[in-house]
Amino acid sequence: MTAGTGARGSATIISIRGISKTFSSTGDPKAGTEAVSGVDLDISEGEFVCLVGPSGCGKTTLLRMIAGLEAPSAGELLFKGRPISGAGADRGMIFQSFALFPWRTVRRNIEFGLEVKRLPREERRRISREHIELVGLKGFEGAHPRQLSGGMQQRVGLARALANDPAVLLMDEPFGSLDAMTRDLLHDELERLWRERGLTVVFVTHDVREAVRLGDRIVLLTSRPGKVAEEFPVHLDRPRQIGTREVGEIAAVVLERLRQEVRRHATDR
Repeated sequence: MTAGTGARGSATIISIRGISKTFSSTGDPKAGTEAVSGVDLDISEGEFVCLVGPSGCGKTTLLRMIAGLEAPSAGELLFKGRPISGAGADRGMIFQSFALFPWRTVRRNIEFGLEVKRLPREERRRISREHIELVGLKGFEGAHPRQLSGGMQQRVGLARALANDPAVLLMDEPFGSLDAMTRDLLHDELERLWRERGLTVVFVTHDVREAVRLGDRIVLLTSRPGKVAEEFPVHLDRPRQIGTREVGEIAAVVLERLRQEVRRHATDR
């Protein structure tokens, strides 16, 4: 059994300082809804960080700002020391809804980002072939998403993100709609790819046990507007199993803190 590869103290790859995000239909931030407020967070290179918190606390919004899909209303967000000003291939995003193109085959879904980068056809084929084998989908190259199970569709999404060789993988509840057995298998697969590729992973989940199973560190956000309430390092050897006593004990601590936050929000309303 081995410890996680994402040791704190290595180089910071993502630096978040005072990030806030307000959504307003009128353009007036004072009349809008503040989703995230004053978040400070550093993420180290190679670290696996899980974000948890009450529903609607801004986890996905924070993830989308890291991806460059949303611009912050205030604060500073740096990737390798430089401001994030838009989406980039160095930050791959995986969604719960799979977000595959239904009219494209497995191979052509994986090649989408490579086409945007205008790589030659043979290079695209080589990369997609490697990643199809990497996620265990050999033989399904010509299948369309509707012909695949949910777990297989998520493997396509994972291969598509990895094909662009990102330094950071951003995952928004990617396994939330899957059955327990499929989710468990994909936990193992994700952990293997994280270790082999030396990825940094930021993973949003509602499942506290899942966060303990996967993460080097769990970041708990408050109720909306989301702020960092507390951080929980996970000092468990890998590989881990979601049903073990050790995982359950840490999950119970995080869950109790989450319940306190939910109760606090209900009292404040």
